[in-house]
Amino acid sequence: MQGMVLAAGVGSRLEPLTQHIPKPMVPLANRPAIEHILALLAKHGIIEVAANLWYLPDQIKTYFGDGSNFGVNLHYSEERELMGTAGGVRRLNRFFTDTFMVIAGDALTDINLTELIFFHKQKGALATIAVKPVNDPTHYGVVVTDEDGRIKGFQEKPKPEEALSFTANTGIYVFEPEILDLIPSGTVYDFGRQLFPQLVATDAPFYAWSTENYWCDVGTHQVYHQANLDIVQGRVKLYTPGLSTITGGRLVGEKTVIHPGAELSGANVLGTGCQVHDQVILKDVVLWDRVEVGSGAYVEGAIVGDGVTILAGAVIPRGCVVGDRAVIGPNAKLQQGQIIPSGAVLE
Repeated sequence: MQGMVLAAGVGSRLEPLTQHIPKPMVPLANRPAIEHILALLAKHGIIEVAANLWYLPDQIKTYFGDGSNFGVNLHYSEERELMGTAGGVRRLNRFFTDTFMVIAGDALTDINLTELIFFHKQKGALATIAVKPVNDPTHYGVVVTDEDGRIKGFQEKPKPEEALSFTANTGIYVFEPEILDLIPSGTVYDFGRQLFPQLVATDAPFYAWSTENYWCDVGTHQVYHQANLDIVQGRVKLYTPGLSTITGGRLVGEKTVIHPGAELSGANVLGTGCQVHDQVILKDVVLWDRVEVGSGAYVEGAIVGDGVTILAGAVIPRGCVVGDRAVIGPNAKLQQGQIIPSGAVLE
């Protein structure tokens, strides 16, 4: 069986975090999001994997190479123009010779892919979508099925009182190679807007498989922040080899120095080579690599990008996002939810 990781997206909703890196390379627990996806595929025996690339592709290729250090054989498809989710898959039609899986490279999940594949084959499906029950459907595309799990329709982000379903499309799919014949070659084509409605209209064997396992689409600052905290709080199981030890709701990267007089509370993720000085207070933070936090600074519920300098006495409250290489001046006080661009200097 083969797999494809969708990795061509820009991740504009995550800016400024994605200004200089592609969205699949955004770190979750100090590893690129796509690395956790590759580890999940390998865990379930899917080792022949392709990835489509578009935005800053060399960063992904340089980090992962042929995939051999990550338990997979990784093949790349560089798109000159974005081809859409289905169009990008169709471009690799010669790669897919058997049942195959498509999964987003910017998701965080520990779903049981083996059970999903078993369900797909048991149903004799042409296509199967993994879905997850949600309390609030307004942020998701939801899937409408009959009692047997056969898909009858979709709704895009419905109001709760108008929702026909409370099961969200996770963007994790299993297909038979015959599906490729339904996707026009060389054309921008999308699963959700074009291919899936076609399958419903023709009454194809198209099913939904429901899971209670962890899943989130790391597409916004709020979700990205929470996903990191969920990892260190043990809400999601990761199979990434060599992942740094998580202790007491805290993940600290190599060569990071925390002064004994600093106070960390809640759940925290600190990257590699950070410096946390005396009397600093950190609570529920996500610091990327090489962040320096000066004496007496206070950071709570924020995301801080690579190489940021936070000088003494600065205050960064909840919801703030600081882009890479920014400088937050001494005693500066950010507003809740403030976004600081990459390279900015705030006096």
